[in-house]
Amino acid sequence: MDPLTISILQSSAIVLATFIGMEGVAWLAHKYLMHGWMWYFHEDHHSHGPGFFEKNDAFFLIFAVPSAYCFISGSIAGDFRFWIGVGIALYGLAYFLIHDVFIHQRFSWLKRTDNVYFRAIRKAHKVHHKHLGKEHGECFGMLFVPPRYFREAKAAVKRKQ
Repeated sequence: MDPLTISILQSSAIVLATFIGMEGVAWLAHKYLMHGWMWYFHEDHHSHGPGFFEKNDAFFLIFAVPSAYCFISGSIAGDFRFWIGVGIALYGLAYFLIHDVFIHQRFSWLKRTDNVYFRAIRKAHKVHHKHLGKEHGECFGMLFVPPRYFREAKAAVKRKQ
């Protein structure tokens, strides 16, 4: 294999591994920070108050700052950190599209779907939001949800057909 192909494969692997790893980081941050000592910022996300913005929106900094750092330091040094920044940024984009647009309908896009995966994600998130306090939470992830929600979504799509 030529060096350019190897470089592209390595860069792609770093981006993909970072993207997948961010689901774990997001799960940990959601469970232990947002539903822990930073509940003050996350609480309005569970209370459905008026207005477009929430204090919870400040959490984008948890991911944006490391992404920007990796972009900048990786660009200067010409190393792998740039691609880690890309993976974090892509996860942030996926989070925005899935969580804010699709699940919470903060924009009028992607309202309905019969896709089993997207229905499972939406159902798991609704289960997460049934708890209005910071205790007794479940389903802290975004992209990976327990298999039971896939089974429920598949059954719901079949009933609809």
